[in-house]
Amino acid sequence: MRIIDAHAHIFPPKIEAAATMAIQKFYDMPSMRHAGSPEALMASGRKAGVEKYLVFSTATTKDQVKSVNDFIIASCRAHQEFLGVGTIHADFTDFEEELVRISGFGLRGIKIHPDFQRFDVDDARLFPVYAFLERAGMFVITHAGDRRYPYSHPDKIARVALAFPKLRIIAAHFGGWTMWARAREMLALPNVYVDTSSTLGFTKADDVLEGLQAFDETHIFFGTDFPMWDHEEEIGRLLALNLPERTLERIFYENFAAFYGL
Repeated sequence: MRIIDAHAHIFPPKIEAAATMAIQKFYDMPSMRHAGSPEALMASGRKAGVEKYLVFSTATTKDQVKSVNDFIIASCRAHQEFLGVGTIHADFTDFEEELVRISGFGLRGIKIHPDFQRFDVDDARLFPVYAFLERAGMFVITHAGDRRYPYSHPDKIARVALAFPKLRIIAAHFGGWTMWARAREMLALPNVYVDTSSTLGFTKADDVLEGLQAFDETHIFFGTDFPMWDHEEEIGRLLALNLPERTLERIFYENFAAFYGL
């Protein structure tokens, strides 16, 4: 079976250890499966037969935006298996110039993590960014959830989706980490997609099975949330649900391949 990992974090060497530790602390995990390097990602995925990876990193301040984007661009050049998206910050004012720049290097969207970046996903400062992405045919992937913070609540993601109906939004973690029921209620929208990352490792299988009923099956992507999880581990969790073969083919590969235009 062909596989794309549509949710993988990688980090520049100088912040790799700190960034990996920040993810570990955010999810209150005793340890991480891997370091967050491109090489570690490739090693994990190769064992499981993964063909492509959607890779990204997040700028926690406006001053990190360009350097993070440069790292993703360089990583995609070095690894033909990588499909990259850039990042942006609500305080970054030259967003249009930067989005044009990264688009020229083949990055087709942006990743934001409102909980790390400390701004709401529906912050008015981001609306011009969303408008530009919508016009340019680019997409946004956002951390979604959770019950501890208000920044990326499914209701706020829904507000963005409704305000920009042609903007394709990937709401990670089945639409809302620790808020899966609310995500199913609010985010079954034509321009919203979800991924499986950091879901089965934290909740019961019913949340995934109910998500498969709530969301358009063609709008669901396989993702690992690397470096949190090992590829073989996450693939095994999804296979253990005993889903129909056709559903697995779509989730593991076909849906994201069509979304990205592979």
